[in-house]
Amino acid sequence: MNAGRRIPLWIIALLAAICLGVLAWTTFGFVVPFKHETGQVVLDLYFAGYDELTVGRMRRLLGQNEIANNLLRAMYVGPELIFPALFTALLLLVLMRLRPGGSYSARPLDPFLVKLVYAVPFIYGFADYGENISSLVAFGGGVRADQAAQLLPWLTRLKFASLAICLIVIARFAIIGAMHQDGGET
Repeated sequence: MNAGRRIPLWIIALLAAICLGVLAWTTFGFVVPFKHETGQVVLDLYFAGYDELTVGRMRRLLGQNEIANNLLRAMYVGPELIFPALFTALLLLVLMRLRPGGSYSARPLDPFLVKLVYAVPFIYGFADYGENISSLVAFGGGVRADQAAQLLPWLTRLKFASLAICLIVIARFAIIGAMHQDGGET
């Protein structure tokens, strides 16, 4: 599993810079103007999650404020169309670079667990895209709007849970890797 070590750090740094650029585009081009227009934050920023009642309030708000509705739609078909893919790739490349396979602390990792670790960034990406699609449907007022509104809080929770797992795993393997380098082990 040395393939991860062959990923140049400059590629990871470049991808991280692109992700930050797209995140800045989202924040300053859509999130801040949305907050200025409505006094509310977009649901994507509810890190602790939200419920269907919150989705209902947002639906009413967007129904009454065309500018806010247009900002939200433009965000989902603009930067939010590419950010989940970019960030998923970044998480995966960082994990591959840290190489969570092999043995650590004199205990080998089960190959199934390694595959599961590599699957978590994809879970994040699919959940983020699902959240974006559900938002477009829920706030669009179509036939499936109520179903999308029910699904939306769960997708947001899944997105942030998988992101938290990714960050914990990355931190863990980074610490283990640093300990092995300091101790002279490989």
